[in-house]
Amino acid sequence: MILVVLEGGKTLKNISLELIAAARGLGGPVTALCIGPDAKALAAEAAGAGADSALFVTAPEVAAYAPRAYARAVAASTAKTGAKVILLGATSTGRDLAPRLSARLGAGLASDVVEIRLDEGHLVAKRPVYAGKAFLTVRVETPVAIATIRPNAFPRAGRGPAASAEECAVDFEPRDTDGAITSIEMGDAGKVELTEADIVVSGGRGLKGPENFHLVEELAAALGGAVGASRAVVDAGWRPHPEQVGQTGKTVSPTLYIACGISGAVQHMAGMSSSKIIVAINKDPDAPIFSVADYGVVGDALEIIPPLVKEVAALRG
Repeated sequence: MILVVLEGGKTLKNISLELIAAARGLGGPVTALCIGPDAKALAAEAAGAGADSALFVTAPEVAAYAPRAYARAVAASTAKTGAKVILLGATSTGRDLAPRLSARLGAGLASDVVEIRLDEGHLVAKRPVYAGKAFLTVRVETPVAIATIRPNAFPRAGRGPAASAEECAVDFEPRDTDGAITSIEMGDAGKVELTEADIVVSGGRGLKGPENFHLVEELAAALGGAVGASRAVVDAGWRPHPEQVGQTGKTVSPTLYIACGISGAVQHMAGMSSSKIIVAINKDPDAPIFSVADYGVVGDALEIIPPLVKEVAALRG
């Protein structure tokens, strides 16, 4: 039995559909678990997207994300289903929850994986290391195995008609709500979320100042993608931290990643090197970013982006 811990708002996030597809690839029965105030509807959606069964937890203790409460809910669902493999997204929530769950269950954890398979009942996972320059294959030999899946590393399960879901009873304790999220600051309405985007356009110090970042925004808008930024740009106060791509920011694996004026520090490439197609624009022909790029343009991003935006707009009508 494989348990997938899904995420969503009004509907399931893309990473949730990818988790279902990844779980189905392992060959065992798949149970989807949704936690939170909208969990019942999300679980029904998951059941229509390929999960063999679905559970939901909507108790007051999980009205907001609380690490202890969520870990207890997943542990209770694991006991109920007898799951031997638990999959979560390598998202902000998944990265926080997975190690807590690992400690609670005494389960081995493979993080930020891009491939998984079963070998004689044990989970074998492949994950990038050294900023994506190499891959490490790990075998989890504990009775229960946990893995966090890098977004966009797997195809998405198809959405289908909602199906029935079952509530999972959880015996919470008073301290389980300690450390709960008390408020969430939402981004701009209609803005593509970075880790959910198929296309990401990121800018770095090569843009020379925050006043030029509108070029990255225009290119992202023309392509229907999300805006990212290097750590140097975020540290300088040009862009907000939620846009930071890299080891200390967000890990993205879009179909297309365009790096504009980014030299390619190791910590940045750790967050984007698994992108399917990488395009680099940089005036330094020896910039490290070109070592991972599929296509490279040597030149000033300030001069190259404007005509590129026009061409994309013309092609897309």
